Amino acid sequence: MQPLKFKPIVKTLVWGTESWELSGVMNNESVVTEGPLAGKTIAELTKEYKGQLIGEHVYANTGDEFPMLVKYIDAKQDLSIQVHPNDELAAVRHNGSKGKTEMWYVVGADEGAHLLVGLKDKITPEEYEKKVADGTITDVLCRYEVKPGDVFFLPAGRIHAICGGCFIAEIQQTSDITYRIFDYNRPGLDGKPRQLHTEWAKDAIDYTVYKDYRTDYEKAQDEEMEVVSCPYFTTSIYDLTLPYAKDLSGIDSFMVVMCLEGSGTLEVDGEEMNIGQGETVLIPADADDICFIPEDGMKILTSYIK
Repeated sequence: MQPLKFKPIVKTLVWGTESWELSGVMNNESVVTEGPLAGKTIAELTKEYKGQLIGEHVYANTGDEFPMLVKYIDAKQDLSIQVHPNDELAAVRHNGSKGKTEMWYVVGADEGAHLLVGLKDKITPEEYEKKVADGTITDVLCRYEVKPGDVFFLPAGRIHAICGGCFIAEIQQTSDITYRIFDYNRPGLDGKPRQLHTEWAKDAIDYTVYKDYRTDYEKAQDEEMEVVSCPYFTTSIYDLTLPYAKDLSGIDSFMVVMCLEGSGTLEVDGEEMNIGQGETVLIPADADDICFIPEDGMKILTSYIK
């Protein structure tokens, strides 16, 4: 199979915009934009090509639902304080749905822009409810001023919020389940208060306090920098000034390539495809090798499932 590009699904929200670059979420399935498969949805392709597209071991575990959702998030205002359920809780509460583990890569950040990630103080579920009620829940969350290149891993259960001035690439499980904890008492686009999920979030939160929630990695040029590896995705960053070849024959999985900066060419099994800033390409699991060829510098993010 050849590499595939899809039409972004752009969503306007009360705090800014999201661009779903590749989605298998029901009623939000991405559509191929070019080539012989143009017009096909990712759901149709997954059902038709199965392991050839997804990877045999991945397809055996996830079936006909494409198992990864990738987005760009442009936050003009603060998003709500939120948390996501794990697989077990989501399956029970949401008709067998998957949970939502995710990660963030900071593509851009205004001066002073920050993220809220994880608890800095130990609290009980009862204290959590009181802090939501009196509007002080942000007082017990860790605040991180951010810059481009920062990475955060967000396993299901970790409280978090993207704040205004952040432009984020997000990689996550295929799930749109969010428990909104606190939303600054603001109305939605319809003028009505947005629904909160205080009680459901209470049971979903991981109340463990960790020393640091930022993912540290050693930055380098012209080599692979693996930053996150979990059962749902393994993500690497490449900051390239020279061509970089990668053997895919031992990876029984599709690969998602997001071009964060610059432009260049993807050479997959000898076939070439151009990729530019903001574009996302799906590399099918049956590909044996890929070469990332920067035109004048290129920064990319790749994700696959081990």
